[in-house]
Amino acid sequence: MKRKQRDTEIFSLSFLDVICCGFGAIILLLVLSEFGQPLVIEKSRNDLELQLKKLQEELFVIRGDSERLERELRGRVDLLQKERLNFARAAGEMSSLRGQYDTSRQEAAVSNIVENELLSAFQDLQAENQRLIQMSQARRKLNTQAVGGIPVDSDYVIFLIDTSGSMQGGHWETAMEVMREILDIYPRLRGLQIVDDNGRELFAGTRGRWLPDSNNLRGDIVQRMRNWRAFSDSNPADGIELAIKNYWSADKRISIYVLGDEFTGETIQGALDAVDRINRPDETGRRRVRIHAVGFPEAPGMTPFTNIRFSALMRAMCDRNDGTFVGLTNVKTCGMTMIIGGVTTCVGGN
Repeated sequence: MKRKQRDTEIFSLSFLDVICCGFGAIILLLVLSEFGQPLVIEKSRNDLELQLKKLQEELFVIRGDSERLERELRGRVDLLQKERLNFARAAGEMSSLRGQYDTSRQEAAVSNIVENELLSAFQDLQAENQRLIQMSQARRKLNTQAVGGIPVDSDYVIFLIDTSGSMQGGHWETAMEVMREILDIYPRLRGLQIVDDNGRELFAGTRGRWLPDSNNLRGDIVQRMRNWRAFSDSNPADGIELAIKNYWSADKRISIYVLGDEFTGETIQGALDAVDRINRPDETGRRRVRIHAVGFPEAPGMTPFTNIRFSALMRAMCDRNDGTFVGLTNVKTCGMTMIIGGVTTCVGGN
């Protein structure tokens, strides 16, 4: 037991000796090290202070640069914000202008369409007004060129004469006198033609050709009429149709004078329609030819009904075809006719 206690004490002393030796060795190392010298420590402190001061100066410079850069950055950010606002404003104005332009273009297109339609309508109305004026002038019966109510504005005249027995037996001398009077109101014509109520020419072989007007021709017409013997059906509509077909031309102003005393056709309306079909109006409303008529009273022994029908027909036809109807009431009538030397002569009557 004592020996064990003594071994323990020896171990404790040995351990303390080891510790003391280690501590002493450390102190010795510190004494021998240069850090342990005061000069070295002071120098290290000064170097550290210099480095710290230098670092502080650099920090101040960096802070100054940082503040300057920050200010520049804020300025650029503000400028960028302003530019963005300006861009947004410009984009809005551009969009508004584009909308106004599109609206203006649409309005211009609509305006152009409306303007064109109005111009077209105005031109149509102007043309229609001009046509109506010309039609009114063309249909005017009494004008400055009228003689006795008959317009004498034609350069070419066709006499269409009923050669029936009632005309030759009762009114032939009067018919020739009437024709001379009508020719007297035309001092000079460019062309003449004489046909019967069936459209056959007094001068054979002259169909489709105009007879040049002259005093000799006018006298020859009367002489030839004295011996004119032609079949007649007392329907002037047939002769009028044929005369217009054979002699009408767009460059000529033509009048037809119908001389007769009766109408034996089927219907008055049928005769009017037949003439309307061939004597069509032009764009001004003027008919191809003017149609005038001279109606003679009923002859002795003649049926009054056909005489009345002739007057009714020719009044309507002259009205439709820019002409004038003249009804004769005070004419010489013949009690009887005789052919003396080949000439029809009226004997008796009043």
